Order: sequence, then C-alpha cells, then structure tokens
Amino acid sequence: MLRLNVRLKVLASVVPLALVALLVRGNLLSSAHPCIAIANTSVEIAELPWHADLHVAFTDDPAAATVRVQITEDAQTADFAIVDDNNAADASACELNPATRAVSISDMVERGTPVIYLTHDGPADYRIFVRSNNFSQRDAAALVVGAGISGRPQEAASL
Repeated sequence: MLRLNVRLKVLASVVPLALVALLVRGNLLSSAHPCIAIANTSVEIAELPWHADLHVAFTDDPAAATVRVQITEDAQTADFAIVDDNNAADASACELNPATRAVSISDMVERGTPVIYLTHDGPADYRIFVRSNNFSQRDAAALVVGAGISGRPQEAASL
C-alpha cells in the first residue's frame, strides 16, 4: 500500500512537469502552421506569442505603418511569392533548427514592433504574391517582414 502511494505521488508530480515542458517549448497540440524556408533559415508563425522572436502588428492607417507590404497580382513583380494548391500544409516543409525564427502577429502595437500596412498600390518595402490555401496575406506579410527579404532577387523557398 505504501509503495502504491509513493508511485501515485511520483506520477502526480511528473505529469504536470511534462505538461509545463511541452507548453514552454510550444509543442502542445502542435499542428502545421505557416512557415517559409530560405537557404538555411526558416521563419514560422509562432504557435504561442511568448515563443516568438519577433512580434508584428497590422494597421489600416498608412501613416501609422512602419512597413508597407504590397499585394501584387503578378508573381513576377513580387519580392516573394507563395503559391500552393494543397489543402493541408506540409508539416515537414520547415525543419526546426537553431536558425529558425518565430514571428507572432499581435493585436497591440508595442514600441519597436514592426507595424505592417497591406496595400495594393506602391510604393512598398516588400512586394508579395499569395495564392494559397494555407497562408493568408497577413501570414505571408508577417513571414516576409520576419525574414527581411526585401531588396533581394526573388528567392527560392519551400512551403
């Protein structure tokens, strides 16, 4: 009987610690989420805001923006294009590695947070083309700002 009580106490203390460890790593109920892989780096939308390396916010006011992202209708004019026709995101598209950056989309603007204004007209800091079942235009804009790919020739990336 004493042995059973000790085992139950150990089990009762280990289970909460395991759950906390999963929450801290951000892997509880993990599912595929928007990410882009460029060269040896990947940028992903953070599952949990406190897990993010960068927070971004969006605005409808161009004067309040610190970053302008133009949505283009032609992939050839974009700095970055995301095109897929698959209904399910590929969970292995972005391998987690030490260079992975997590981006969180915040509802509140904090000092130092890039504030993104989506537009269909120029000028813009970034130009993106998005035709995806897995990425919204906001997701793509947040990832491109997080990756900082403006001004580079269009890069090959995997989804």
